[in-house]
Amino acid sequence: MNPDPLPASPSAKPRYELLDGLRGVAAVLVIWYHFFEGFATSPTDQMMNHGYLAVDFFFVLSGFVIGYAYDDRWRRGMTAGRFMLRRVIRLHPMVILAVLLGAVSYIIQGSVRWDGTPMPMSMLVLSLVLGLFLIPVIPGTGADVRGNGEMFPLNGPSWSLFFEYIGSILYAIVLHRLSSRALRVVVVLSGIGLAACALGNMSGYYHTGMGWSLADWGFVGGFMRLSFSFSAGLLISRGFRPRRIRGAFWICAAAIALVMACPYVGGPEASLLNGIYDTVCTLLIFPLLVYIGACGTTTDAFSTRTCNFLGEISYPVYIIHYPVMYMFYAWVWAHGYTFGEAWPVCALLFPGIILLAWAALRLYDTPVRRHLSRRLLQRQPSSSASTAKA
Repeated sequence: MNPDPLPASPSAKPRYELLDGLRGVAAVLVIWYHFFEGFATSPTDQMMNHGYLAVDFFFVLSGFVIGYAYDDRWRRGMTAGRFMLRRVIRLHPMVILAVLLGAVSYIIQGSVRWDGTPMPMSMLVLSLVLGLFLIPVIPGTGADVRGNGEMFPLNGPSWSLFFEYIGSILYAIVLHRLSSRALRVVVVLSGIGLAACALGNMSGYYHTGMGWSLADWGFVGGFMRLSFSFSAGLLISRGFRPRRIRGAFWICAAAIALVMACPYVGGPEASLLNGIYDTVCTLLIFPLLVYIGACGTTTDAFSTRTCNFLGEISYPVYIIHYPVMYMFYAWVWAHGYTFGEAWPVCALLFPGIILLAWAALRLYDTPVRRHLSRRLLQRQPSSSASTAKA
């Protein structure tokens, strides 16, 4: 995700409120994807089966917005160091809060792995330190305190921020220098690599839900997801010529919901058809939705406020909701509840997560980022203020 703020300056580039709102729609749907994850026995019977594809949408959106906001600034003195400093200030405060909440969640659960094996406090501290600096945990080591091979066992979704940083580094060093023709080559090659991951069954279930673990092909799959989607978004931003599309927000929001809610394609067994579905969604549908979203505009105060609110809470919702999920899973599995029995708790937790995200944004994230920006970016020219949110 790339949740950069927009400037209030009248000379700034236009703001894409619809893209803010669509990011929020996808982030909110991820909450329900993870609720349903607690009742799945395999990737084929997971309700809201393709919720993991939200990350690919986020990566396309991130590439589009970063290209739109920064591509023309390198000629005006933007440096890789300054760019990365802005990225760290924007992203990392919430990464830190999420890992701390994950540690609290882990302690509340009894400091044990999912199989009940107790873990020493030293391993929790090690996992916490690694999470604070976004250093991935090797599966099966002591720092893998939950025992399921997550890159970041105290806050699983941090894996996508790990790749987001990789994308930002590649953009700062290489991608912004590439011509559009060279960037097309990157997009094509990355698309071939991503399709190979899905169609070659590197995940074991013909899906692209890879990247959250270093086990097997996890890192390769995660990098391919980032490489294609981020580069595709960046390419779309270059020479972007919008066409007026009425109802763009509702069209795109409905499409995202349908893509994520689609059942596993091909039946109860691992199926190549599902790999084809994931490939089409990632390589074709998501870049198209970002383009359509960028072509739309909000036409009234209500829709503008709605998109702004969804955009503001999207990153906090995404990055801090999973510690709540850890405790929810432990409760469900300990009692053997079905979704039919547990749905009232989901209905209560859902607005609670939204409220928690909003409070984290207002009381922690915004003040911390404002302070860091004043201290570390006060000499930065106003023209380099970020111009988009994603």
